[in-house]
Amino acid sequence: MSDYQSYLQRNPNLAKLKLFKRVSWIVSILVFSLVVLMGRYKLDIGVDLSFLPPVHAVLNSLVTIFLIIAVLAVKNKNITLHKQMIGGAVVCSVLFLLCYVAYHGTQEEVRHGGEGLERTLYLIILFSHIICAAVSLPFILITLSLGYTNHFVEHRKMARWVFPLWLYVAATGPVCYLMLKPYY
Repeated sequence: MSDYQSYLQRNPNLAKLKLFKRVSWIVSILVFSLVVLMGRYKLDIGVDLSFLPPVHAVLNSLVTIFLIIAVLAVKNKNITLHKQMIGGAVVCSVLFLLCYVAYHGTQEEVRHGGEGLERTLYLIILFSHIICAAVSLPFILITLSLGYTNHFVEHRKMARWVFPLWLYVAATGPVCYLMLKPYY
């Protein structure tokens, strides 16, 4: 039996999955609430964090790369590389979220100063990016939980539609940054 086949025959852990699903929803609600609060209130910490937007773009670019490699790895039945790349995507996503909260919780929002088609295109990409990010977070976490707890059939089913959402959010983040960059 191949390593791939023996990996897929691991016993699912239902108790862990139940816990992880609850935690996924709680974390998602907390993150969503924090983002809403950051839009209304800013903390004055006396530190200039204006260097963070390009860091956000780099982290999201790395997530994009990790996700593409992860999908290629799993298609080639390389579970070890798949797990490593998903781990890299998760680490970069967490770092992004921490930097995003630090920046948007302390800095005034930069608005796109363009007009016409350029501004309309930016707003469409930004709006879709924000909606997909908000919607996808709990499902990304649940998909990760399914894989971690050996629920591979459900993991694959969910990943087929969660992956494109996560990839879209990761790829459009740097696009939004580049379109907004002249106005920082």
